[in-house]
Amino acid sequence: MVSTYIDYNLITRDMRASLNRVSIQPLVAREAEYYKANIGKVTSVEEFLDDYRLYSYAMKAHGLEDMTYAVAFMRKVLESDLKDDNSFANRLTDERYRNFAEAFSFGSSTAVAQTDAQTDALIGLYSETIANESNVLNAETSYYNAVIDTVTNVDQFLGNERLRTYAMKAFGFDPKYTSYSHLRQVLTSDVNDPNSYVNKLGSSTALNFAMAFNFQTDGSLPANTLPQSATQKSAINESYILNASDRVTSAEALLNKSYYEAKIGSITTVAALKADTRLFNYVVTAFGLPPSTLTTTVENILTSDLDDPNSYANTMGGEYNKAYKAMAAAFNFQTDGTLASGDDAQTAAQIATTSDGYLIHYNDKDDAADEALISRFKMLVNTLTSVDNLLNDSSMMTLTLRAFGLEEEGDSLRKLRKVLTSDLSDPDSYANSLEDERYVKLAKAFNFEPDGSLGAPKLAQSEAEILNTSKVYVIEKSRFGTDEDKTKAQEEAKYYSAEIQKIETLDDFLGNRRLVDFVLVAAGIDPETVETGYLREMFLSDLDDPESFINTESDTRYREIVASFNFDIEGKLARGAAGEIQTRRGIIATMDLYLNQTLEENAGEDNAGVRLALYFKRIASDVNTVYDLLADSALMQVVRTAFSIPQEMASSDIDIQAEYIKRVMNIEDLHDPEKLEKLLQRFTALYDVENNTDVSPAATILSGSSGFGISADTLMQLTQLRMGG
Repeated sequence: MVSTYIDYNLITRDMRASLNRVSIQPLVAREAEYYKANIGKVTSVEEFLDDYRLYSYAMKAHGLEDMTYAVAFMRKVLESDLKDDNSFANRLTDERYRNFAEAFSFGSSTAVAQTDAQTDALIGLYSETIANESNVLNAETSYYNAVIDTVTNVDQFLGNERLRTYAMKAFGFDPKYTSYSHLRQVLTSDVNDPNSYVNKLGSSTALNFAMAFNFQTDGSLPANTLPQSATQKSAINESYILNASDRVTSAEALLNKSYYEAKIGSITTVAALKADTRLFNYVVTAFGLPPSTLTTTVENILTSDLDDPNSYANTMGGEYNKAYKAMAAAFNFQTDGTLASGDDAQTAAQIATTSDGYLIHYNDKDDAADEALISRFKMLVNTLTSVDNLLNDSSMMTLTLRAFGLEEEGDSLRKLRKVLTSDLSDPDSYANSLEDERYVKLAKAFNFEPDGSLGAPKLAQSEAEILNTSKVYVIEKSRFGTDEDKTKAQEEAKYYSAEIQKIETLDDFLGNRRLVDFVLVAAGIDPETVETGYLREMFLSDLDDPESFINTESDTRYREIVASFNFDIEGKLARGAAGEIQTRRGIIATMDLYLNQTLEENAGEDNAGVRLALYFKRIASDVNTVYDLLADSALMQVVRTAFSIPQEMASSDIDIQAEYIKRVMNIEDLHDPEKLEKLLQRFTALYDVENNTDVSPAATILSGSSGFGISADTLMQLTQLRMGG
């Protein structure tokens, strides 16, 4: 068997040739041809996911083959707004999902308020905001419970905006219209003094708020006393979950379930059940009845004799008749509304049935409202002719503002119009001047011109490509730099974002070396090594011709650069097809990734070490910290082998492992092609030694501390000696 070291070097000596050999394999060629021929026909995420060959090809290309089955999950990834740090794809720790989402986008060649992609992203963000409400409530509750015990006086409590807002929402106070001084006077009132501030208010809510805390009249706490007892804290937690949202969240549903199951055992009559609004609503919801169901209707159902074919539950309800019967069967009340001696309102099994139904139906009302809201938005968005059409439609604005967390800001239509018509490429524009990212995201969600009309600019790069190029540039320039480097990179990104939109021809672009250098740096290429004439030849090459100049260049980064622009082979702007799901760059990058994945898999069939080395070589440029290495077991296997790190180290504290790795290697070296190659040569040589059951004397040397200084040539010689070469 050829050694890992030799096999790896044979493959990487000419990666383009190695990839070309993979590309002509019948199955690979067939799948690539299908992808290339059909991806341009796809106009929606749904169509893409429905075409298994396209979808599975892309998933394999991005190393996500094992997740191909998770269609609903991947839909959320694709619909994520990557400009939103809190979007689904951005919140996932595995960067592959974000990269996958980044490889796809929608485009439009007509002037519209939104492209399909923007609409889907907005609705996706709205749905995600709604779905995440329970998590937000739970997170705020966790924060409150952790921090409230550290408070020592009323001013410290009120000075913490998150604690203060949490408490106010729990008691129904509007944070925007409740003053600091008012709250302080309430909390420092003597509730037992009829002349105290809180008692003079005559507000039971204010009195309950004061009684929920243990502050004294001077704002301090009694000795050895917390701001709230466990009981007080539990009560405010429940009140917050119940009142902080205008919809029933899963967190509230679980509270209602606990309340119901704890209380139903004490109910002995239908009248008592009706009298408890929370129990009554729980039962109505559990059996899928409309929220408008009357108490008399429920009473008639629960007092029905199901053995009597003429009883209310057996004869009434229309479309809800089945639910009527199920509700009647779930309780044990007699026809007079009482319980027989020894009976409970419900058995354990009946309680379980009711609670199961509640957890299924608790959000039916809100879901129906959301469905109607979303359906109406989708129907109307393509009919908009100006920003005023949008602003004057309350339901569309409800969805839009909630998607961006602006529903409680109380902004005027005038302010929102100025935001939506802002030129985001101008750092001094109104939306940018607000210094609130939510308004910038709102402006980006639509395509309105400064005068409020619809806009569809013809760009050298699509907005998605501009944003991606800028993002990668900032990462490249500030990866190991200072805060000043990052600031300069961000300033340069602003320049690029503004100027690239003015480019109309290839000559315009190549004539601005500042823009050219920006693109090259973003691609990880040293601008000093690239002449403008050489780059022109690249742009004028036919990307579809395997024999063209650009396709014979071993460095595939140039292919991705050219594909990210909308220039044709004459250097003129060519508008992309409306609704296309993937740009040329995305297609080429996907196909190249697929070839790399296949090459690695093929190599791994013969030698797992070669696959690890190839994978490390491909991923290394994305590694910015030691924690990126620690998060990837395959990368860490290479590092552990290359530096003879004991396997036991993996069980150590993560920070200890990180410090150890920093001592033996420099992360910056992974971004230096020569140093990276030396590391992989060391790994491939040591991999053979480590995995050979008949360990040679060289293994002893290589496993010691002195092994860190052994040159690649020496490692090669040792490997050959071990093989008897």
